[in-house]
Amino acid sequence: MSRMRVVQVTQADGPFELVEREIPQPAAGRVRIKVEACGICHSDSLTKEGTYPGIQYPRVPGHEVAGIIDAVGPGVVGWTEGQRVGVGWHGGYCGHCEACRRGDFFACQWGQVTGITYDGGYADYMIAHASALALLPEELSAIEAGPLVCAGVTTFNSLRNSGARPNDVVAVLGLGGRGHLGVQFAAKMGFKTVAIARGSDKEPLARQLGAHHYIDSHTQDVAGELVRVGGAKVVLATVTNAQAMSAALGGLGINGKLIVLGAPHESLEVSAFMLIGGRRSVAGWYSGTSIDSQDTLSFSTLSGVRAMTEVYPLERAAEAYELMMSGKARFRVVLTTDSR
Repeated sequence: MSRMRVVQVTQADGPFELVEREIPQPAAGRVRIKVEACGICHSDSLTKEGTYPGIQYPRVPGHEVAGIIDAVGPGVVGWTEGQRVGVGWHGGYCGHCEACRRGDFFACQWGQVTGITYDGGYADYMIAHASALALLPEELSAIEAGPLVCAGVTTFNSLRNSGARPNDVVAVLGLGGRGHLGVQFAAKMGFKTVAIARGSDKEPLARQLGAHHYIDSHTQDVAGELVRVGGAKVVLATVTNAQAMSAALGGLGINGKLIVLGAPHESLEVSAFMLIGGRRSVAGWYSGTSIDSQDTLSFSTLSGVRAMTEVYPLERAAEAYELMMSGKARFRVVLTTDSR
């Protein structure tokens, strides 16, 4: 077979189109991946709507990729045909710009983003830079692995770099696609885990995922409740609601930190006195590079952390995307290519 299916967008805010293309050959430093599964992320809207600066069309979205290397380009070292790999948001790094030379690969000036600056995983096959590859554990299926190289690495990597230690209070704001993984990771890391979401109906799920406390932001004072349990060392903000983030700031303990993962359009309101008085801080966190994804996959395998998923075949990508964008998905939507 010399042709493959891809789901592409040909213009900003255009429809998804299922088309056939020639199967590409990997250039130097790259591999070809036979895609088995690809999660759908809210960030795919940057491709769909054309809001990412400089995006070129047509473009195939998708940065929660799990599959098998089936061809290796010249100059690739350490990767071979037949290996199971994942590719996340971070699409590879150059290794020679100033940021890379300092070890800040996530800030590489080359700036590759899977499914945005090059074609992603809404396809039977894709090409990826070797530096973007994470090795998949045999214990994880492709459907399980896909969401972990985006939502998974973002929550896991931010928590392990947050400065929190076992038994510290860590609150996860939001119980959606990122949040339901954040609660699991926080509990498995030994943090006193607080889940924050709207509505009492979400409490049973939060407890099931490992939360020790639950705060209903609709009926309870979030900051007051966090103070009551000792004050949060970390509030992990997985929502895209600036008002909800600001409301949680008062619940930070001494040296507490609000870590922003969601990206609201509006600005956060932060009291300078609150920051100064308790040496509190607000920080953002980028998801991670390929080795961070690999660590996430390994920890998930060891600890039993898994994404809750809804699975669709590739040809129903438009429908699956709309489900994700509606906020009604429980909790990650994953495309598979094995429907034919």
